[in-house]
Amino acid sequence: MSAKPAVREPLLDVRAVGAGYGGMPVLQDIALTIYPAEIVALVGSNGAGKTTLLRTLSRVLPATGGIVMNGHDLLPMTSDQVFAAGLVQVPEGRQLFDRMSVQDNLLMGAYRRTDKAAVARDLDRMYAMFPRLSERRQQLAGSMSGGEQQMCAMARGLMAAPVLLMIDEMSLGLAPVIVEQLMGVLSTIRDEGVTVLLVEQDVNLALSTADRGYVMETGRIVHSGPAKQLIDDPEVRRAYLGL
Repeated sequence: MSAKPAVREPLLDVRAVGAGYGGMPVLQDIALTIYPAEIVALVGSNGAGKTTLLRTLSRVLPATGGIVMNGHDLLPMTSDQVFAAGLVQVPEGRQLFDRMSVQDNLLMGAYRRTDKAAVARDLDRMYAMFPRLSERRQQLAGSMSGGEQQMCAMARGLMAAPVLLMIDEMSLGLAPVIVEQLMGVLSTIRDEGVTVLLVEQDVNLALSTADRGYVMETGRIVHSGPAKQLIDDPEVRRAYLGL
C-alpha cells in the first residue's frame, strides 16, 4: 500500500473574520490561508480594507471570527503577544525612529530577543542583504532617502526573527530600481524560510513576485488563487491592471 501524501499545514488560517472602527464594519467574512515559506500578495484598490486586515491580524483592532497561527489562537492575544509569537508588520510609511541611527533602529527590531550572539549575526546579515544600510549604519534614519528608509524598515522587521512578515505598501513612492531590489530581497527571505504577506496597490508588481494572491474589494475577498492565475484572469486584468 502506498503512503498517503503528507498534508500541508497552514501557517496562518483566517476564518470568517470581521472588524472595523468604532462600530463601523470594514472587514466582512474574511477567509485566507498562508502556508510556510511562501509569498502571498494581498491586493486591491485604496480603501479596500487591506491595512485594516493587517491591523486586525496584528491584534490592534478587535475582531470576530478565527485567526490561528502555528496552531495558536491569536484572537485573544494582545499586539505585543502576537509580535512575540512571530507575526511582525512593516507598516505603511515605514514609521522609523527618525532621530535614531540606522543601527539603533535595526536593534529596536530585536528588542525582545535574548539570543545576543544570534542578534549580532542577524545584524551582519542585514548589512550584507542591504549594503546601503551598512554604509549608513550611524546615520540618522530620518535623514535617508525614501528607498533607504524602506530598506531600514524591512531590515528592522527581519531583526525580530519573524515567522510571518507582513509588509504594507512596500513600493509606495519608490523608484523602480529600488522596488526591484526590494522584491529580490523578498524572494531571498522566502527561500530562507520566512513567510511573507505583501500588501500592495500595485497589483501587477505584487502578483509578479508572489506565489499566491488574494484580491480585496470593499472589505471582502473577491478573488484568490495562484499569482499567475490571477494575473491572467480577465476580470482582474480589466479591473486592476487596466488591460
